[in-house]
Amino acid sequence: MTSPRTDLAAFAAGLADRLPGTWTSEYQRHAKYADQFPRTEQLWDTGHVQYIVSQYVLTHDAVLHGPNDRWLYVSDRPRYPHQFVVAPLAPVGTHLKPHHFDAVEEPNGIAVPKDPARAAARVARRVLPRYEQALQAVLGNAADQPDPPHRPGPPQADQVLTLTLYSDGALGAAYESVPVDARMTLYAHGFQYHPHQAAFLLPIAYGDSGRALRVHGVVQQLTAKGIGVNLRHSAPATSAALPPASPTTAPTTSRTR
Repeated sequence: MTSPRTDLAAFAAGLADRLPGTWTSEYQRHAKYADQFPRTEQLWDTGHVQYIVSQYVLTHDAVLHGPNDRWLYVSDRPRYPHQFVVAPLAPVGTHLKPHHFDAVEEPNGIAVPKDPARAAARVARRVLPRYEQALQAVLGNAADQPDPPHRPGPPQADQVLTLTLYSDGALGAAYESVPVDARMTLYAHGFQYHPHQAAFLLPIAYGDSGRALRVHGVVQQLTAKGIGVNLRHSAPATSAALPPASPTTAPTTSRTR
């Protein structure tokens, strides 16, 4: 675990004051690792900001609330004492369903200098336009297609995530088989997306107990959302054709519950 910074609250407030429109800042410290999940699960990023929140125990963060319910997540950038990271948070609402986000590119976040004025200029130039474009696409999908086209009834009623333990020790699931609204939960519990294998995999470096804790957390959070979780071993007859375990190095920080 990295040492908590002391300047995040002041930086977030200064950033909010300098963004276009009216923004407010809410700073929060986390008493335990799981406290960071409610915010990081809403993170609208598949780049290095998502990597940070999935690989590090973050003792605090801040959320900026802007015009028309725009939200930005602000946190430390571990190992870079002169930088922070800022990323959009995905919109929520009873009218928004997982299929509304299909084919919408994540706006993603960026690293910014710790000077609030310079950071605000970069966020306004690079993050807010992408955020607005992605948000309008999602809202347009919600207006055009309020219900999923492929099945009637509740959208999550029959969703299931199947995690497979392969013969080489890799544990994960093919990307296409993972429900869209389960992906952020996998990221938050340490699963990593490997594009060359088209799969979410949990690093072997966590060890048996560490991986068991993370799988337990995934099961708890997904079942609360109405998504079933199955665990299975790969069939021996097909193990030779399965993707090899990713050569992931041990995490640079320990993560405790």
